[in-house]
Amino acid sequence: MPNKIGWNFDNSYARLPHSFFAALSLNPVESPKLVVLNYSVAQSLGLNIDALQSEAGVAILAGNEIPDGAYPLAQAYAGHQFGHFNMLGDGRALLLGEQITPNEERFDIGLKGSGRTPYSRGGDGRAALGPMLREYIMSEAMHALGIPTSRSLAVVTTGESILRETELPGAILTRVASSHLRVGTFQYVAQWGTDEDIQILANTTLARHFPNFNAAPNRYLYLLQEVVKRQASLIAKWQLVGFIHGVMNTDNMTISGETIDYGPCAFMDTYDPATVFSSIDRQGRYAYGNQPHIGGWNLTRFAETLLPLIRENPQEAVDLAQEIIQQYPQLYYTNWLTGMRAKLGIFNEEQQDEALIEELLGLMQQHQADYTNTFRALTLDKVEGIALFGSKDFENWYEKWLARLERQQESKASCHQLMRANNPAVIPRNHRVEEALEAAVEQRDYRVMERLLEVLAKPFAYSSGQEDYATVPDPTDCPYQTFCGT
Repeated sequence: MPNKIGWNFDNSYARLPHSFFAALSLNPVESPKLVVLNYSVAQSLGLNIDALQSEAGVAILAGNEIPDGAYPLAQAYAGHQFGHFNMLGDGRALLLGEQITPNEERFDIGLKGSGRTPYSRGGDGRAALGPMLREYIMSEAMHALGIPTSRSLAVVTTGESILRETELPGAILTRVASSHLRVGTFQYVAQWGTDEDIQILANTTLARHFPNFNAAPNRYLYLLQEVVKRQASLIAKWQLVGFIHGVMNTDNMTISGETIDYGPCAFMDTYDPATVFSSIDRQGRYAYGNQPHIGGWNLTRFAETLLPLIRENPQEAVDLAQEIIQQYPQLYYTNWLTGMRAKLGIFNEEQQDEALIEELLGLMQQHQADYTNTFRALTLDKVEGIALFGSKDFENWYEKWLARLERQQESKASCHQLMRANNPAVIPRNHRVEEALEAAVEQRDYRVMERLLEVLAKPFAYSSGQEDYATVPDPTDCPYQTFCGT
């Protein structure tokens, strides 16, 4: 059959040692139906939208047919899950291959919820519609916020039910990522492979994500340093918008520096560093305020896998790796502080900026202020409606902030323009996401989700149509919880 859809696959991962993956046969589903298609992603990949929506196109998105040139496989990886090391792998996902776009870019095309693999560990390999739509919404929202992320091409329903706590409609998500190489991929090869295997993986990663490595005196130290830089930047971006990943296991941490695996993730409403949404994070390991620390912990695990490549002498390798890892806290903090200055309209640097920022956050926590809407109100210069308003402490802080802005050369209009570019007017509010998921799953009504996606696509627009989506949820006795959806 001629390739009318536009697939242009290469399969570099399939050319790695066979111990890195398991080749797969497909697990066809009963009656697939396309329910969401991301036109902009499809176009960027060089795909024909009409052909993708045809019966043949949907069959590929459902895992019923193999597209021309693809090589379906499940990747092997390990990971520290809540601090405990385990052998893992793609238990309900497959990699179709790597799409080469018209711009000669390379993206992994993967199916999530596509059935059992050798790594399923007793699971059925399937996914429910709700969690797949959640990943679609959240990943697209993150992309619009300018945060590196995997993206979602499509969601199809399978026509089959899956059994979790109850019977749920099945679905498959098509995920697009710069790659699915994870810290856990390196951990797997370091634990069960050879030094030659880890070198092959490292060289593949360098060629794919860090092509300037030839200029580095030590390419493997360069790899570690670049991954540290990307993760420091990524996690700072999470913190700046109040995003909580929920499961920062090493198998969910990409080498590319993209956000991936949107399971029990959510955005914080009321500012509190101890905020946890995940139902399984009972100790708060992955709480909002702990994410930067966990990023460093995960990077240390990555560094451990590279030690045999960095230096033949073990102690020299450890010393060199530690020098890189020790840069992470300052790299993260510099990214975060720069971002916070922008959120407050500050262009230059003064030593007391850190105290000014920390004082505001402390007041937000004390008064249980909404994180996003506090910065939104400052941006609009309309602070009357926020929880802090009327507090003498906030009045004092506000005067100090205005005085800080006046010490800049930039005009007040320029300050507010900077703030508008860095403070989203809307985020995927948890109650709005749940509203969209309930309509889609319970009534098969996707209009609520489509409208939400339209609003989230332009988070910095500050348009009148976004007003309703900026409101906080009504108070409730039950804290909001999210689930992995496995």
